[in-house]
Amino acid sequence: MSDDPGHVPTQRAPQRPLVMTAPNGEAFRVHGVGATHQGMVRKHNEDNLLLRPEAGLWMVADGVGGAQAGDWASAQIVDALQDMPVPPTAPEVLASAVARLEAANLRMVSRAAERGGGMTASTVVLLLVHGVHYTCLWAGDSRCYLLRDGVMTQITHDHSEVQELVDAGALSPEEAERYPRANVITRALGVAPRVQLDRVAGRLQPGDRFLLCTDGLSRMVSDAEIAALLTESDIASLPSSLIAAALSAGGHDNVTVMVVTCEAVAGDTITPAAPGAPWVTGAGDVR
Repeated sequence: MSDDPGHVPTQRAPQRPLVMTAPNGEAFRVHGVGATHQGMVRKHNEDNLLLRPEAGLWMVADGVGGAQAGDWASAQIVDALQDMPVPPTAPEVLASAVARLEAANLRMVSRAAERGGGMTASTVVLLLVHGVHYTCLWAGDSRCYLLRDGVMTQITHDHSEVQELVDAGALSPEEAERYPRANVITRALGVAPRVQLDRVAGRLQPGDRFLLCTDGLSRMVSDAEIAALLTESDIASLPSSLIAAALSAGGHDNVTVMVVTCEAVAGDTITPAAPGAPWVTGAGDVR
C-alpha cells in the first residue's frame, strides 16, 4: 500500500466473471471490484478484502485490536476463504463458508489467549452467489447494501451498541449519528469460542448492484450520497469514488469497499443452473 493517503489502491476481480443461467434460460454475469485505504488518520490498515468471482464469493473484513492484532485477525478470514473449494450444491456452499469462518474464529480466540487477553477480532460481511440466488453472512457492523431498480437498501443489520439502542427506541437515528460509542460492536469473529453470524438471502435480478463496506465508509458518508455514487454506470471507478468520498469527509478510519454487479447476458457458453437454494428464507442466525 502506498504511503500517500490520496492514493486509492484497487484490487480488481479476475477478468473472467461468474456466469450462470436460470431454469428459464435467463443468463447472468456477476463480477466485482474492490479497494481498501488506510484513511487520513490511521497509520495502519486493519481492513481486508477477498474477491473470488469464480467461486461466487466476495468478502470484506475490519480487524479489531490494534495494528498487529487487527491486521492478523482480518487476514485469518482471507486465509480461511481464499482456497475454499466450491461445493456443487447451495447448502454445501453455505455450510463450507460457515465452517471456515468458525475455524478462523477459533484461531483468533486462541491467539488472544496466547497474548494474555486483549482483543484479536474482526467483523466480516460475505456475499455468496450460487445458481441465481445470493446469500449474505455477517458479524459486526460491516455492511451490505443492495441497489435494485434505483433504490438502495441496507440488507444487513449492524451488530453494534448504537444499533441496539436505536432498535430499543432509546436513541433516534439522528441521535445515533452523534453517539460517542458508535464504534462499539456487539458481535465479531474472535470474541467468543462460538461464532454468531446472521444471514439474509434472495434471488438475483439483472441490474442488481451490491456494496460491501466497512464502517470507514458508512460512518463517514451518508446513505443518500452512497446511493448516488452507486448508481454510476462505470463499476470499475466506483471503489475509488466511494473511498474518495470517505476521505473528503475526514477519513477517520480505514475504509474498504467492494461493488458486485449482476448483469443480464446472452452467451453460448454458460454454466448450467444450480439447484434452487433452500436458504432463501430471509434473515436469521445460521446456526
